Amino acid sequence: MRALIQRVSQAKVTVTGDVLGEIGPGLMILVCAMAGDSTTEADKLAAKIAKMRIFKDDEGRMNRSILDTDGSALVISQFTLAADTSRGNRPGFSTAAPPETGKRLYEHFAETLRQTGITVATGRFAADMAVSLVNDGPVTIWLDTEA
Repeated sequence: MRALIQRVSQAKVTVTGDVLGEIGPGLMILVCAMAGDSTTEADKLAAKIAKMRIFKDDEGRMNRSILDTDGSALVISQFTLAADTSRGNRPGFSTAAPPETGKRLYEHFAETLRQTGITVATGRFAADMAVSLVNDGPVTIWLDTEA
């Protein structure tokens, strides 16, 4: 699985003007299931993100996790993280998991984060979503369970 995480002071996702999820300080997580992924990769990615020390401590150093700060997470499905841009000018997405697998793993990932004690808001799988956020830092990190 792949994820792009951003430390945020706030984030929100809407579909046709309706707010589906909204958080204050925490992480906005774009997540993509890749072909061949299973719940093992989703669990590994969720555990890594929950423990990642990218929040400031009292001395201003990135030394605290989202769990340490009682932050929230906004989890958004983002199949375009599977983009293959190696040929031509049009990205290919054949390395993304099929939609039914992608949805199942997206939901599993969000639930696994919830089980760690993180408050999780989500978007809607395969919907045309509008995501807004205020990036804190900015801190943006790419994660891939294959790497």
